[in-house]
Amino acid sequence: MSETPNDPAGTTHQFKTFASQGQPDKSAGPSLALIVGIVAVVAIVAIIVVALMLM
Repeated sequence: MSETPNDPAGTTHQFKTFASQGQPDKSAGPSLALIVGIVAVVAIVAIIVVALMLM
């Protein structure tokens, strides 16, 4: 009783489907968070500067 070897990587069709989907672009997430963080820090510093000038 012989069994056909099972390829752990899946079939060629499954691989081609996976490869054609492409990888999601995750580089936009951290850069967007970095920009929002910088804008928040600049806004806080500006508020502190204005508050000190008005004293």
